[in-house]
Amino acid sequence: MAGTRNAGDRGRRLSSYVVRILSIQSSVAYGYVGNSAATFPLQRLGHEVWPVVTVHFSNHTGYGQWRGTVLDPAVVADVIEGINDRGVLGSADAVLTGYQGSPGVAEVVLSTVRRVRALNPAAVYCCDPVLGDVGRGFFVAPGIPELMRDEVVPTADICTPNAFELAFLAGGAARTAEDGDPFETMAQVLEAADRLRARGPRTVLVTSVEHADLGPDEIAMIAVDDTGAFEVRTPRLPLSVNGAGDVTAALFLAHLTTDGIEAALARTASSVFAILETTHRLGAREIRLIDAQEQIAAPACEFPVTRLR
Repeated sequence: MAGTRNAGDRGRRLSSYVVRILSIQSSVAYGYVGNSAATFPLQRLGHEVWPVVTVHFSNHTGYGQWRGTVLDPAVVADVIEGINDRGVLGSADAVLTGYQGSPGVAEVVLSTVRRVRALNPAAVYCCDPVLGDVGRGFFVAPGIPELMRDEVVPTADICTPNAFELAFLAGGAARTAEDGDPFETMAQVLEAADRLRARGPRTVLVTSVEHADLGPDEIAMIAVDDTGAFEVRTPRLPLSVNGAGDVTAALFLAHLTTDGIEAALARTASSVFAILETTHRLGAREIRLIDAQEQIAAPACEFPVTRLR
């Protein structure tokens, strides 16, 4: 059962530090979201990525206009079947997913996770539940939040919601764009993370956390698993970009699999801050993955990780 899995322990039993990741996400030709954001950082860390795309657009939808196509779920499933035809599906160490725009794609994801686990019981599933954010509300189709909460997330070993998504996935009421930050204290964040962990994923990374103990220019990530709860704080930067969450989930999965939760939190926070700081310094609309690649490969870990319990 998903609720008995410990992703950190299972990850450390892998036979090598090269992790093979089946990543089922969107793709864009220009810019960085979904697989277009996750693949290069994972490869820069020396891991093998099998990107399976669910949509292929000219650019991300944040521009308001885009061209391209949403792949039929049967096509996505067929690509995965082709990987299985090569006899390598069972060698995947992890499945990574992000935005799941339809029930059909969600079913392909669930079926694939079941197949990979049957072939390789040590494999982990990392679900980035892309649903919405503070100030925006839900930006997925009606019914998708409930589908993710009730069917997809409970099967995951690792879940990487932002604070808005955590509040809903942990059993809270659906929030709107007009609602403020969902948590006032760190204790409330930890309580929600524990409720989410009780639903399935043993490791939870909460991003974009704000609470009363933070300084006005700080933002936090909090990671929780069976070994404890940990927080890292970074400076808040005055920018809003797409794709940072996709990079965060990918990096956390990679570092968690090879290094454990504290190091994963420190390295992920350091690399993501470097990417965002570079993006802000250059005044770019798209996250600057290539410019910040050295900080992805060798994060400075300049932000201390604090054990919360």
